[in-house]
Order: sequence, then structure tokens, then C-alpha cells
Amino acid sequence: MRLDKFLQVSRLIRRRTVAQEFCQSGKIRQNGRVSKPGARVNPGDVLEIDFGWKVTRVRVLTVEHLGTEKMYEELTSS
Repeated sequence: MRLDKFLQVSRLIRRRTVAQEFCQSGKIRQNGRVSKPGARVNPGDVLEIDFGWKVTRVRVLTVEHLGTEKMYEELTSS
């Protein structure tokens, strides 16, 4: 699944266009590297999202959208 789509489906970021803007401005790191919106997300990847007022780190558990199943686990939020 694309990074921007994962962020939107998992509700980490509410809109896909906003997720794309975050990626393009370098606010999202995937496994320690700045990622593009089209980067592939795999289970086990660590995403770091800089919201400006806080940085959230999550580990991807699944890329399949199965309703209420949790797609990620939060590692840290500062």
C-alpha cells in the first residue's frame, strides 16, 4: 500500500492530500529516511510523523484495511 494511502486509511492523517503534503515537505520518515507519498509500506516499517507540535513514531502491523483492526502500534509520542 502507498504511504499516503496508509496514513489516510489508518487515520494517522485524515486526508490523503494532507498526507501527500506531509511527505513532500519531509515531515514523514519511513525507517529513518524521508519518504515520498508513493513509497510502499510493509508490516514492520517504522514511521515517524512530525506534526510540528509533536513527533509520533509508529510501527506498521498490517497494510490490509480490515475495519476496526489496528493497523499500527504507537511507539512514542513527544
